[in-house]
Amino acid sequence: MSKESLPKHVAIIMDGNGRWAEKHAFPRVRGHRKGAESVRTIVTLCRKLGISYLTLYAFSEENWKRPPHEVNALMKLLGSFLKRELKEMKENGIRLNVIGRTEKLPATTREVLLNTIRQTSHGGEMVLTLALSYGGRQEILDAVRLLGRKIKSGHINPDDISEDLFSNSLYTSGMPDPDLVIRTSGEYRISNFLLWQISYSEIYVTPTLWPEFGEAEFLKALAEYQRRDRRFGAVATT
Repeated sequence: MSKESLPKHVAIIMDGNGRWAEKHAFPRVRGHRKGAESVRTIVTLCRKLGISYLTLYAFSEENWKRPPHEVNALMKLLGSFLKRELKEMKENGIRLNVIGRTEKLPATTREVLLNTIRQTSHGGEMVLTLALSYGGRQEILDAVRLLGRKIKSGHINPDDISEDLFSNSLYTSGMPDPDLVIRTSGEYRISNFLLWQISYSEIYVTPTLWPEFGEAEFLKALAEYQRRDRRFGAVATT
């Protein structure tokens, strides 16, 4: 596999933890724990391949509607995962980033999250972004509100708003748009994920459930990406 044609930024909609648990007659929480193992595998592989940005859709705004015991278990699992992986992230130059309305997270989870972000802030090899309490529409609304406040205060004029300015008002400011979006579990929908940023992303859907998504599946997605002809609206050249 040629590293020259690898995506710079991969975003993943990690779907199928619950279905994996049901398939094996396990509690749903067991599926989330198994899914955390896949996260570790893919982060490690991205780091080895030299993929600079990996964004994982970990918890959506809509996920707050799940049963409280499942939400609580997910928050505890997130905190435990970050504590367990902190040492390796620092050793491998992985910087943690987060996007979403994180003020809604439990205080203990938010504390672990912010501590991990601080301790990995000098990582220069790879940026791992977790989308937590995230929604694409909510992100766009927050950007509009931010720009509205700047207009009201006189810092910008409405005519100053360009695509670049709008992009820099999003949670993902400073990050390149995803080159490749992977969705596991076979669902053909975006689920309110990075709606602005994925305008020209290549999309790869696999029926594999997230807890079963390992190195071989990820490499298969990358190989498919390398076969794509990314024209960004232009005519293909011969």
